[in-house]
Amino acid sequence: MIDPTARAAPGRADILLPDPVPRHPLLDGLPEIGRGEYSIVLDKGDGERVLKVVSSPADYFLYTADDRPTGPHFPVIYEDHGVIGRASSGYPFHLIEMEHLWPIVAGTKAADVAQSLIDSYFEGCQQWIRLGANMGRIALYHLTQSPPKSIQPSILEALKALSDFTESYQVQPDILNAENLMIRRDGTLVFSDPVFIS
Repeated sequence: MIDPTARAAPGRADILLPDPVPRHPLLDGLPEIGRGEYSIVLDKGDGERVLKVVSSPADYFLYTADDRPTGPHFPVIYEDHGVIGRASSGYPFHLIEMEHLWPIVAGTKAADVAQSLIDSYFEGCQQWIRLGANMGRIALYHLTQSPPKSIQPSILEALKALSDFTESYQVQPDILNAENLMIRRDGTLVFSDPVFIS
């Protein structure tokens, strides 16, 4: 990870989905390799794919909507296995089969770009804080209009697609948390989980 304190800074370090892994034949015996506020990730064991249990409608939209953002900086989704239970939050658990992504390694180009994005987005949030719930979407839009110089064109296009998606689905961007940015084995930066419902 590029910043192990990323969740601690906004007071979210201990906020993890409290639910156990739902019982499902596709999940039986698979090791849990990650857990966030709204999801659980299990390793299929092939190094290529994971099964992600998502409870947030924002994540489900991001991974399955026909008009979802795609391209080199968004995860490859292989299959939506449907509803497999219900989270304690009341939202359904959806099971998504997707590409295996990896934590960002400090000192790499991806880490530098990710930190630049996080810093620029945070500055935008501070600038637009008086807008309350709309702050994140406005900050993301302005980030697409005045990106850091280190941002390559394909990442700028991904930011624009993410901005359009958050506006269309009225979800909030979440790129302050370093855990929502990951990489492929080749070092490509991926917006792995960049949205939430406020």
